[in-house]
Amino acid sequence: MKSPKWLDRILYPFAHNTVDLPAGQMHYVDEGEGEPVVFVHGTPTWSFVWRQQIKSLSRTNRCIAPDHLGFGLSEKPAGFAYTPEAHADNLERLIEHLQLKNITLVVHDFGGPIGLRYAIKYTENVKRLVILNTWMWSLEEESKIMRISKFMAGAIGRFLYLQMGFSAKVLLPQGYHESKHLTKDIKQHYQKPLSTPASRKGTWQFAKALHKSNPYFAELWRQQDKLRSINKLILWGEKDKLLPLHFLDKWQQAFPETKTIKYKAGHFLQEERGGEVADAIKQFVLTTNK
Repeated sequence: MKSPKWLDRILYPFAHNTVDLPAGQMHYVDEGEGEPVVFVHGTPTWSFVWRQQIKSLSRTNRCIAPDHLGFGLSEKPAGFAYTPEAHADNLERLIEHLQLKNITLVVHDFGGPIGLRYAIKYTENVKRLVILNTWMWSLEEESKIMRISKFMAGAIGRFLYLQMGFSAKVLLPQGYHESKHLTKDIKQHYQKPLSTPASRKGTWQFAKALHKSNPYFAELWRQQDKLRSINKLILWGEKDKLLPLHFLDKWQQAFPETKTIKYKAGHFLQEERGGEVADAIKQFVLTTNK
């Protein structure tokens, strides 16, 4: 596929790869050689959010970073469900298509409940988990999140997300602790793939999924023990305005033996602390390479 004109090839110098899925064509990055590291993004981001980590880790590992359907350079089919479960199905298809083995799975935001289903289903094929500002449990008890999600599911929320581009224009900046990291150029790379109402459906479906997908989230959490045998690392932006800090407590209580590194960063710590996050993942891969 051809690069869109707005894509800065210095910021994002990766080759374009695509795979045809039942619902549409998925774009993904596949750089480097060695044991695979699979990066799973959330909303309203795409593989671009992992560029600093891919540049660093692709020197020693094979780095794969898909764009979920409806995001980034992937197709945005009108008839796709855009639920976390549907995205998890697509991720599974991609991993199978590429025949990846001994995976290091790196998940962030909605990438958690999308990517961690793979780790639960195929524990023997996941060598490591890196968890960044995400969740894998029902959000039913999070009254603020539930209230906002249910409001956004209505007519006003639909208008804000589809017509006004609320996710990339309003929520994205809130995900940064230091706004200097969200330059005009970086912001454009998140807004351009979501430039029309039709292209924003995926972001709106994620807003609704915060309450509609609670049964799916709860089912994942019921199977948390399956993750116990996998080497895990938690990297957390402590200044996250989008997900509460007690989400980190929940991860630590569930997996007390897991190392945690905290950063003075917002929700998008892989943007604000790009080099440090890359180094932490690289070190984790090296020290668990047995």
